[in-house]
Amino acid sequence: MLQIKREQNLGELAAKHPEAAKVMLEYGLHCVGCFANRFDSVENGAKLHGMSDQEVDEMLEEINQAVEKNTKQPEKK
Repeated sequence: MLQIKREQNLGELAAKHPEAAKVMLEYGLHCVGCFANRFDSVENGAKLHGMSDQEVDEMLEEINQAVEKNTKQPEKK
């Protein structure tokens, strides 16, 4: 099982897992579409947007659930 962590690069995560970008947007991390996202980790981006450690943990839990749900869906033909 894939585990998204605080250290994950924000830009790579958003590009590889659009469902993760959706969760981040819901938390106010609009930097998922910013050119600078390739320089920040999920944690750094969240901290720059004033998120607490607890909010970061909650967001990561939702991201992991969304990514896991998406990877378990059967392929569409």
